[in-house]
Amino acid sequence: MKTYTYTEKKDTRSGFGAGLAELGRKNPNVVALCADLIGSLKMNQFIDENPERFFQIGIAEANMMGIAAGLTIGGKIPFTGTFANFSTGRVYDQIRQSIAYSNKNVKICASHAGITLGEDGATHQILEDIGLMKMLPGMVVINPCDYNQTKAATLAIADYIGPVYLRFGRPSVPVFTPENQIFEIGKAIKLLEGSDVTIIATGHLVWEALEASKILFEKGISAEVINIHTIKPLDDEAIIKSVSKTGCVVTAEEHNYLGGLGESVARVLVKNKPAPQEFVATNDTFGESGTPKQLMEKYGINFKSIVDLSLKVIERKNNWKKSIY
Repeated sequence: MKTYTYTEKKDTRSGFGAGLAELGRKNPNVVALCADLIGSLKMNQFIDENPERFFQIGIAEANMMGIAAGLTIGGKIPFTGTFANFSTGRVYDQIRQSIAYSNKNVKICASHAGITLGEDGATHQILEDIGLMKMLPGMVVINPCDYNQTKAATLAIADYIGPVYLRFGRPSVPVFTPENQIFEIGKAIKLLEGSDVTIIATGHLVWEALEASKILFEKGISAEVINIHTIKPLDDEAIIKSVSKTGCVVTAEEHNYLGGLGESVARVLVKNKPAPQEFVATNDTFGESGTPKQLMEKYGINFKSIVDLSLKVIERKNNWKKSIY
């Protein structure tokens, strides 16, 4: 079995900061806007090198989205930065009306997504943002898994023409994907080949899926692990091909099961290849204050839940086969 290792942990938001700084050197049309969270979004280096291309909007997120939309008219490529909750839920009207509806080339970059935000608690831990953003016509939704992939995604979205939602997080997580990788929007990455169950994960849950696969291997179960970094447009072909082989699937995400990656995968399968599916996600709830590890344990979004639900979905698959034959 192929295994993945890491030598360091870094926060994915720092990958965004590194990518933004590199874009500042390469593309004079890239500008950045922030809602009073420069340090949290790791924008300092871009600002130091390009002070005339940075706009501090203050705690006025709706205004930031409107300004960003306007900047695109002059050919600029604006990257907005604040917490995921304030990048989506607080400003949904402005995003819909001023950015998505007119297909403005705005890059909405959101840190501190999900419950791994931790101690700031439920008011800041948005678990609905993927659902909100993927429903907007023309909006690309990306949720990378580590520092390197977040940096690569930041570079890639600058070349994409149209609105993008880039979601990343606060905690330090293993860095296990290649440095200087090429990020392909809408292209899933098969991390492990398997035959018994497909595990489709996004964001911080990708590493958890790899850890779960080791435990499953010890139990004699071969898990195929797929990193879905782009939730919209979804790589339907990769999903159908994998589940056609394994016959069942577990989806894993740091998001509400309502409206998240799991439901997008279910839509693909019900239209093309119906199969048993289980969901590792939060269960129609808000979060709370705690450490990321504590919250992932309490809300069942970690490698333990992926193992348990993989065993469950394989049993469902086997029972389903028996009922057919």
